[in-house]
Amino acid sequence: MKSIRIQFVTVIILFVFLFFISSCEKSRDKDSFSFAFLPDIHVQPEKNADLGFKQAIDTVNKLNPDFVIMGGDQIMDALGQTELRADSLYDMYIELSGLLNMPVYNTIGNRELFGIYEESGVDPSHPLYGEKMYEERIGERYYAFDYKGWKFYILDSVDGEEDRQGYRGQVDSEQLAWLEDELEKVDPGTPIAISIHVPVITLQTQFPKGTNAAKGEVLVIDNATDVLSLFRDHNLKLVLQGHLHILEDIYAGGIHFVTGGAVSGAWWNGPRNDTQEGFLMVHVEGEKFDWEYIDYG
Repeated sequence: MKSIRIQFVTVIILFVFLFFISSCEKSRDKDSFSFAFLPDIHVQPEKNADLGFKQAIDTVNKLNPDFVIMGGDQIMDALGQTELRADSLYDMYIELSGLLNMPVYNTIGNRELFGIYEESGVDPSHPLYGEKMYEERIGERYYAFDYKGWKFYILDSVDGEEDRQGYRGQVDSEQLAWLEDELEKVDPGTPIAISIHVPVITLQTQFPKGTNAAKGEVLVIDNATDVLSLFRDHNLKLVLQGHLHILEDIYAGGIHFVTGGAVSGAWWNGPRNDTQEGFLMVHVEGEKFDWEYIDYG
């Protein structure tokens, strides 16, 4: 009889232990997710870029993240191209990105701006001029979404110059007003991530050229202080950046500013310095996260 009682107690303890383990795993699964960040694809019919992008897509599908964030410069490019060429590049990107098995969130880059260079022959009065082609073919140039307790902001960091000779990095006043209004509705403790093409902070010039080297208005946004000040009383954890085709992680003010390499490497001419063609995989558990750079071969 004593033996039976001991066995019964053992079974109960084992059941409670297994229930506890199962509850912990379910709780962890509830708060855990992963996503891929793919900046600077520069898809084009030349240089086998379409095949390279397809290889990256196959790798992402095998890794099976919850979703994908594109980091800008999806195409190569619309800046100085005719409408026919630019439109065909958007077609190519839309067709290939449709092979991904999970939701895709797009970030606009400088290469997506249609006809802003005079050499394109496009008049500024064209209905698809500048960012309008992106909005027509891809969607909103800035927006937000929620996932498992996190808030994600996708921002437009590019502004075409009036002389039509280039562009500069900037989050415009329209977005700043939208962000300010948006953040009033967000609990200050909510973890936040941003995707932006032109970096907010980078060491790209200082590291190889010295601490006094100037960055210029095409390498970083020129109003980073204005943007970051909006998040001062919020839980901004991660800023994902593209544009530079390098890999760096700058931790400042409690925020990780991660420049995520490039799917195209050096614009489909091999690696960019020491950064191979690749993308980021970000693994999140609660408010903590880590990332790894995936060289997709």
